Amino acid sequence: MNPPFTTAEKILLLIRLIFLTPWTLLIYILCAVSISLHRGLPLWPFIRCACLKVVLRTFTGRQIQYLSPTTRKTYTTWVRQKLSKSRSDASVQARLKVEIDPLTDERSSILWVGDCRKAKKVVLFLHGGGYVVPLLPGHLEWCWRTYVSVGMENGVETAVAVLEYTLCPEALYPVQLRQAVAALARLLDYGIRPRDIIIGGDSAGGNLAAQLVSHLCEAVPLIPTIVLDEPLAGMFLVSPRLSNKTTDESFVQNGWIDMISAETVAKSNMYYLGLSAVADCPAKSQMAAFPIDRDLAYMCRMPLVVKTVYLTVGNEEVLRDQVIRYASEVRRASPSFELRLDLQERMAHDFILLEGQNRTTGRCMLAMRRWYKGLLTEKGSVG
Repeated sequence: MNPPFTTAEKILLLIRLIFLTPWTLLIYILCAVSISLHRGLPLWPFIRCACLKVVLRTFTGRQIQYLSPTTRKTYTTWVRQKLSKSRSDASVQARLKVEIDPLTDERSSILWVGDCRKAKKVVLFLHGGGYVVPLLPGHLEWCWRTYVSVGMENGVETAVAVLEYTLCPEALYPVQLRQAVAALARLLDYGIRPRDIIIGGDSAGGNLAAQLVSHLCEAVPLIPTIVLDEPLAGMFLVSPRLSNKTTDESFVQNGWIDMISAETVAKSNMYYLGLSAVADCPAKSQMAAFPIDRDLAYMCRMPLVVKTVYLTVGNEEVLRDQVIRYASEVRRASPSFELRLDLQERMAHDFILLEGQNRTTGRCMLAMRRWYKGLLTEKGSVG
């Protein structure tokens, strides 16, 4: 466990909140407004990006976690509030309760959303946050509105297994990958067929999902292996970080308007890989953390591991070019593989999460709902 937040840390946090945050916030909001007006973009979402950029740039991982509810607390609060607000909705009452399934390492758990006992499909959901930010209510709202609700509407009961993984800096790579493997193994141990499992996530969670698939294709040393007898039903990656490189043109174009930047990526490396502030190049043993920086031979085996992939990325985000490159590499390795790339215009990093935070089913959720409905209604998809 992380050591307690000390008095000195609290004083430093207070100084940052009072003296640094207001000025940084003003600068980023002014940049967001000016660039949005110049590009003809909607102001409010990009102002929210500016606010989130301040959090990610200004505060340390421990400070963010001190200011935030834990993943477990967010989950239990969201479930209880959802049940309280939906007392007259039998469909919610029948499918939702606080259900926590600890994994074998006793540091991670599956948090269930939906009726896991009646589910015909299970989504293994890996939340984003740069491996330092806990689960947000918007993640759970997204899961409910997109997977559980679409399942109900189409007569295919769906439950979401949200992985409560250990955050950095308490745990470094590859702990989170090991926990994701354990979560998938638990679902298989329950007798759920691979063809009935969908995996995915946003941002760092998208990175972790892509790592998991690459590990299933070609095992990472010292990580337990899983041999599938059939492909998983699908994988979705929302604004995933797939490369350690920050030299793409999209970093230059969108670094001032997106919520993440080259600086926040470097900061993430310090937490996730345990790199020093000056050592920005991962060791060879750590390259598997970045699915397009490692040996790409594994991509030839992706059709044996997952049936279809849905990639989404905003045109105004820094990760755009590496997501496009990942799609190109997968298609080159397996030309007949079913992969859909959704380049979302006038959007930046992880806008589906912003919709979840707003409790609205916007463009991003509607696109995800269409993809998931297509997966469910495809002939022979229900096992």
